[in-house]
Amino acid sequence: MRIAIPLIEGKLSQHFGHCEQFAIIDVDKDSKAIRSKELVSPPPHEPGVLPKWLSGLHVSVIIAGGMGQRAHQLFTQNQIEVVVGAPADSPEELASAYLEGKLECGENVCDH
Repeated sequence: MRIAIPLIEGKLSQHFGHCEQFAIIDVDKDSKAIRSKELVSPPPHEPGVLPKWLSGLHVSVIIAGGMGQRAHQLFTQNQIEVVVGAPADSPEELASAYLEGKLECGENVCDH
């Protein structure tokens, strides 16, 4: 399983479309272990670009602070599970909490 987490200054970016990098984390669902982490620069933010790009990187889950409804739909259409309302923690903390079923998410911080 691959998890994508948008970052700004090494922590979760509350607005995924304007992040500096994405952490792409490969995990083992059975052992709940992080196997690897890669930091990648996203393409320029335009509607519909990031879901296709992340799908091409074989991402199956995106953990975000906030996301608009249209983006959410596009990720779902690209078979990427969307988790919103995550706290601004490190990618390792977020991925581990997600795998353990302990990721506490609040409200979607995006209103468009």
